[in-house]
Amino acid sequence: MVSFTHLLTAGLLASSTMAIPHGHTHEQTVHLKRTSPRVVPRELSSKRGAAYNEAGVVNSLSSSGKIGWAYDWNMYSNGELPTDIEFVPMLWGSKMFEGWFVAIQTALASGSSYIMGFNEPDMGEQANMLPGDAAGYYNQYITDLSGQAKLVTPAVTNGVGENLGLTWMRTFLEQCQECGISVLAVHWYGENADDFKKFVNDAVDLANEFNLESTWVTEFALSQDMNAGAASQTSAEFLNTVLPWLDENEAVGRYAYFMCKDGFLLNGGGLSVSGEAYVA
Repeated sequence: MVSFTHLLTAGLLASSTMAIPHGHTHEQTVHLKRTSPRVVPRELSSKRGAAYNEAGVVNSLSSSGKIGWAYDWNMYSNGELPTDIEFVPMLWGSKMFEGWFVAIQTALASGSSYIMGFNEPDMGEQANMLPGDAAGYYNQYITDLSGQAKLVTPAVTNGVGENLGLTWMRTFLEQCQECGISVLAVHWYGENADDFKKFVNDAVDLANEFNLESTWVTEFALSQDMNAGAASQTSAEFLNTVLPWLDENEAVGRYAYFMCKDGFLLNGGGLSVSGEAYVA
């Protein structure tokens, strides 16, 4: 079993690798109510997604035809994605509250059919919210949009302990049962495929307990790659093991490996060894 210290270290390393959410215009906040018919999320050719910082780099993955959606920890797409890729906006945390209601209507009008909640609120270095506070903010900023898109929970880590990981998520779901949520989101950093599958199965069990329709794994990677800051043959073998399992698992709606960036899924202008495995 991976120690909590190791998981925490991996999470921190992942956080330092990920860029700060992109700048966005500070438009006047206007709380827009439902103005259009309910969006029915489209069927994707693949559950596989791209986590990115700059939209242009997604082309390296999407040209394979294996990528169906993408996100950038932001409510803006930061560039133009390929036309066959669905952008999924995220309300990262309190730093993005200003301008959210204007930005999210733009994303929905562009075809986004899901909205993602806060990024790792169980981590002090990320959205950093107690479950009850997160439930209040979620209800304030996201719940009213349930008629226009399907709603995804905040994405928690696989940390173990009070107010961490799935423990945090359970408390959040208990306090947000009227929030209109459809999907549970998690992140995982660890050592091997067996630990990954166990964690995802635990997340699926929790989603089922609260009658959510699916589970998304919106960040995952091997800790050794995060520590090294680079892809490896071991991570390619890991992906060759877990991707068929994820694709065949009906309870898993979508997933995105960390991340569409040089040194990880990309290598210069092409794909790394992990990137090749991700789109194989």
